[in-house]
Amino acid sequence: MNASRIVWSCFLAATAVTVVYSCQTNVKGKNVEPEETAPAAVLLKADSAAIPDDKYGAAVKYGQELMYRTAYYIGPDGVNGRYLGNRMNCTNCHQNGGTKPYSFNLMLSHEQYPQYRAREGKVLTLAERVNNCINRPHNGKSLPLDSKEMVAFLAYFRWINSFVPKGKPHKGGKNLDIVLPDVAASPERGELLYAQHCSRCHGADGEGILIEDKKGYAYPPLWGPEGYQPGSSMHRIIKQAQWLKANMPFDKATWEKPFLSDLEALDIAAFVNDDSRHRRQTPATFDYPHIAEKALDYDKGPFADTFSAVAHKYGPYKPMIDYWKSKGQKVTY
Repeated sequence: MNASRIVWSCFLAATAVTVVYSCQTNVKGKNVEPEETAPAAVLLKADSAAIPDDKYGAAVKYGQELMYRTAYYIGPDGVNGRYLGNRMNCTNCHQNGGTKPYSFNLMLSHEQYPQYRAREGKVLTLAERVNNCINRPHNGKSLPLDSKEMVAFLAYFRWINSFVPKGKPHKGGKNLDIVLPDVAASPERGELLYAQHCSRCHGADGEGILIEDKKGYAYPPLWGPEGYQPGSSMHRIIKQAQWLKANMPFDKATWEKPFLSDLEALDIAAFVNDDSRHRRQTPATFDYPHIAEKALDYDKGPFADTFSAVAHKYGPYKPMIDYWKSKGQKVTY
């Protein structure tokens, strides 16, 4: 199956069935709903067949298409506007259009915003958070708040939120937990693991694989001028490792049965995000104006502790966690 058919089959599968697994699962011609391992907790999922057939539903459907084919519509050569600085799609990180469990799931976003964001040091609306993603991972420029695209994104987020059970325990909305090891993450170990498990889709140089019309990626770039930028969530090693454990390799891992160990996921994230990889710099300054609120694995100083930038980036993280707890301070990552 060629790359363009892979991406289109992902989109069709997501619009026709209950969305549970990553769109890459459909490359193998399957869409298997996982068994519940904790029956008391409901797995977050959305049924695309339930989108209403009215004007609101039309906005939802366009928002869903924007999630899957972001670059086609608003990328550097977008047919409806040119807002992105690269050709990545939202679903490259928020798999299944933001509905896959443990894959930067977005089904709670409508009810979670406005919220305080330590990275920006202020309360953000959901629309501002959308533009935050467009500005950072996509290295782009903000959508007008009243644009058809922004309204579609927000309509879609409201719609997928309607499937979240209210007042009942649920799972899949957060990242999959990992156990932090006693050793630092290693780019050297990660390079070997990347060659073994990742390069077949993302390329030996992290360049990814474009679909035939070159308006989006079947498999996204992981560094370089088309990749996500410093300051993005994927640029933080713990954050990326949590995502990798639940989702990669796409044809071997599920959130129920991860393929990578916690240390392997950290090592791959360390290699992908190593400073030696060429990466376009964030246009604005680095973040976290209140240094005591910085994420543990954010590696740009100054820091509210005595640990180096290298330690914050690669670990080992346990000594830092112990230090922060001894000071009675909250640790986030």
